[in-house]
Amino acid sequence: MNISEIFIRRPIATSLLMAGIGLFGVIAYRALPVSDLPLVDYPTLNVRAGLPGGDPGTMASSVASPLERQFTTIAGLDSMTSRSGSGDANITLQFDLNRDIDSATVDVQTAIAAVMPLLPAGMPSAPSFRKNNPNEQPIMMLNLTSNTLTLSALDDYAETVIAPRISMVSGVSQVQVQGASKYAVRVQLDPDKLHAQHIGLNEVDQALQNWNVNLPTGQLFGAASTYNIKAAGQLMNAAAFRPIIVSYRRGAPVRLDQVANVVDSIENVMNGSWFYSKPNGPTGPPLKQTAITLQVMRQPGSNTIAVTDAVRALLPSFESEIPPSVHLTVRQDRSRTIRKAFKDIQVTMLITLVLVVGVIFLFLHNGSATMIPALALPFSILGTFAVMQVLHFSLNNLSMMALILSIGFVVDDAIVMLENIVRHMENGERPLEASLKGSREIGFTILTMTTSLGAVFIPILFMSGILGRLFREFAVTITTAILISGVVSITLTPMLCSRFLRVVHSKKGFAGLMDRAFDGLLHGYERSLASVLRHRVVMLAVFAAVAAATVHMFNIIPTGFIPDQDNDSMFVNLQAAQGTSYYDMARWTQQTSDVVIRNPYVDSFLASVGGGGPGGGGGSNNGRIQVQLVPRAQRDLTAQQIAQQLRPALLRFPGFRGFVGLPPSLQIGGRMGNQNFSIMMQSMNTEELYQWAPKLEQAIADQVTDVQDLSTDMEMKSPRINLVIDRDKAAMVGLNATNVQNALYDALGPKWATTIYGDTAQYRVLLELDPKYQGHVDSLEKVAFKAPNGSIVPLQSVINFKETVGPQSINHSGQLPSVSVSFGLKPGVSLGTATAHVKQVADRLLPPTISTSFEGQARVFQQSMTNLGLLLFIAIGVVYIVLGALYESYIHPITILSGLPSAGLGALVTLYLFGNELNIYSFVGLVMLIGIVKKNAIMQIDFALDAERRHGRTPSEAIYEGCIIRFRPIMMTTMAALFGSAPIALGYGAGGEARRPLGLAVVGGLVVSQLITLYLTPVVYTYMAGMFKTRKIPVTRPVTAQTIG
Repeated sequence: MNISEIFIRRPIATSLLMAGIGLFGVIAYRALPVSDLPLVDYPTLNVRAGLPGGDPGTMASSVASPLERQFTTIAGLDSMTSRSGSGDANITLQFDLNRDIDSATVDVQTAIAAVMPLLPAGMPSAPSFRKNNPNEQPIMMLNLTSNTLTLSALDDYAETVIAPRISMVSGVSQVQVQGASKYAVRVQLDPDKLHAQHIGLNEVDQALQNWNVNLPTGQLFGAASTYNIKAAGQLMNAAAFRPIIVSYRRGAPVRLDQVANVVDSIENVMNGSWFYSKPNGPTGPPLKQTAITLQVMRQPGSNTIAVTDAVRALLPSFESEIPPSVHLTVRQDRSRTIRKAFKDIQVTMLITLVLVVGVIFLFLHNGSATMIPALALPFSILGTFAVMQVLHFSLNNLSMMALILSIGFVVDDAIVMLENIVRHMENGERPLEASLKGSREIGFTILTMTTSLGAVFIPILFMSGILGRLFREFAVTITTAILISGVVSITLTPMLCSRFLRVVHSKKGFAGLMDRAFDGLLHGYERSLASVLRHRVVMLAVFAAVAAATVHMFNIIPTGFIPDQDNDSMFVNLQAAQGTSYYDMARWTQQTSDVVIRNPYVDSFLASVGGGGPGGGGGSNNGRIQVQLVPRAQRDLTAQQIAQQLRPALLRFPGFRGFVGLPPSLQIGGRMGNQNFSIMMQSMNTEELYQWAPKLEQAIADQVTDVQDLSTDMEMKSPRINLVIDRDKAAMVGLNATNVQNALYDALGPKWATTIYGDTAQYRVLLELDPKYQGHVDSLEKVAFKAPNGSIVPLQSVINFKETVGPQSINHSGQLPSVSVSFGLKPGVSLGTATAHVKQVADRLLPPTISTSFEGQARVFQQSMTNLGLLLFIAIGVVYIVLGALYESYIHPITILSGLPSAGLGALVTLYLFGNELNIYSFVGLVMLIGIVKKNAIMQIDFALDAERRHGRTPSEAIYEGCIIRFRPIMMTTMAALFGSAPIALGYGAGGEARRPLGLAVVGGLVVSQLITLYLTPVVYTYMAGMFKTRKIPVTRPVTAQTIG
């Protein structure tokens, strides 16, 4: 049976079928979303609980622990980490990838409601939570600046005008305001004046609540009208609060402004951010402005480019809604790098297309013969677009890389079909007769090549975890392109050959020159192959040496995970001694900023202090600088080289440490430290854990030369004042522990005393001591409160206090105390080497009561290295099963797969010589080689089997003739795949450095395997034929090669 005959004899139906594929492909291409990576929606929730004034120990024991115990009852919870700092606790819940995030949200909400009775009564609000995909980064950052307005006024515009409008844009999930400085009234008490007026802190607190009210007051219903009653109980600003009466002394009112400084301020005065830019060019003076940043997050599956375009189109409309002194500018636009990468990928596809078509013309030097297989390219790609749209895929780095690689493979089937038809026409047959005969002979070969190549990627579809989600689009995309190309090669290609193919028998000029060169190459191969078949043992020795060398290369080549890409961004984390004041940290951050902005490759950045450290908790001793570099095309150095350039300059500052790094391409759970990788320690014994953590950090610094920028999140030396309540003395004056702690909270919280209800937002009124009394311990002696009997009781009369040190933050992982040591990699060091050395040091040093594990990328890397090796064997097994089923043989698949070690050796040696590591991308290249390399053997063996069965050739004669006759299509398909992978191997375009290992693996594997399998496959075939008698197959099996005679 010849399937192609139907399409050859019905050219109109065939052309309309291809036109339909092209039409649906064009429609799908226009509708496909564009992003940098496939959608990896890690089900993660971040729970935050606030208790202003609460110390880390209180937050950990009374807030985080009860919540953690309740959260452990939720099904599908994969990991739980928490960080408790001063006044807040953050808990990150990461669920299994198969867990529905919406149902998990309901479970978390139920758990919070159940645990509320166990939480401190003084919490201003219930714990809140939000979805937090760790892999989802802002697609756009907007800066709001002004030289005249206060930050609180800017925050109002950001929160009430700009953020809600942008949130309504299609494709935007939320807008986060960073560096928020929300308006608040601060009541700053003077303890000396309070003492003089004989007024306690609790009296002021009660007065604020009594005089600022917003309660319903009812209606009047008359015979003709209805009146709404509105009482002016709401106070709106500091000026309105100042005259309220706190108490009467000696018949005279004591107003609030007599005992306190009442000011219009912001909620968090220990939080600042500054935007640095170069409006006057790289050499001009930099501009520094206080700023509020709006981070625009996209909805999963939306088109990043379309969303950013829509947001940009909205920005001019804000000009009429904000004052002229307020400037709204785009600080960062991720679509810029995506557009550049997407454009470069399109150029790479075009270059690949030209190279592949050039290879075909080089061998056939015939315009019609070149264009016919070249048409397989657009139809295969367009058909793949249609399938991608149906499966809700996106155009991203991985799917586009799959399409680029497929260009070198999708023409293979068409080339094999065309070459067989051309050979018949060169023997004098007419186009229609040659097309019918050639397609009948080669149909099974194409079926075998296509299905076995597609089968290679089946195991990738079953990869678990985040890597499975990440590479699923890649595997499906390239498999779809391969399968569609197989369909095109048995439908469109033979039909076009029967109508338009012309063969020139007399060739002169360039065509004649190329023919003579190819004939010379073919004759050389004939002679060498005959010699190899006479000395087969030598080839087997070569095979054994190649296999041993491949195993050796697997053992010595460095291993990595997902390579970092130069996305024109980097970060600088700053960490000072525990207990460092916000003001010192702000000064040091600005000093560091002055150094960073002088780098000619830095375009702009946002520097911030307060609001939590890199790990999401932290305190005032942390600073962060988020740097935007000039585009890669405009600088000589990579982002990694610029980071290394800045590192020595930051070491000169004595008061703090600076950590420079690149944001990871893929953020995979775990707490974020000062660098991208970390090892976590856990123990039931907290004291033992805190004792060994600094020892491990020091041991890694001393013994592991592969890492840099070590730091730990254990912060146990923050200055602290321990207060001991004298309960007997307190009881004598009618007080209890609750009264004492409430008084301290009133003075130092700051306490959220009451609320101002505005037209569009609510604002807090905060009660605290005047800042001039907060800078030293002696101020505690001035705190006093009113006892139930009316007397004023000084705090120092019922407490004793002592200065000591305590934790600045407390971390848990899975309810157990934990400490993480973060580290970065030195240039040229692989992640596999670094983690192995760090793990060795930890195992030697730590006692068995302390367990260790890597977090985030390092943890997934370790898991993947074990799984990927298994996956490679599964891929080989799947191909063996497919080939065995197609050939109805246990032996022939072994012959076909015998060239795999040579491909592995070529790939690994090439990676090693070019200084690349075996990472996820290069591993995918190895999997692809399994499918590519066997194509040559399939063409050789198909011919030999047919010659043996139908014409009685001996195995040596059959395989020798098959190798010679199939030499041209083998060379054409290999060269097409080689040149198709060359642009990726050269690392062309934005993000090309990340894709390069895959291209190098494919190119190196193809070159070495081509040289070896041309001789190895016939040798193995003859040995297998001698060991196992060929089984006769019924004639019903499709004919696989042309008649020999």
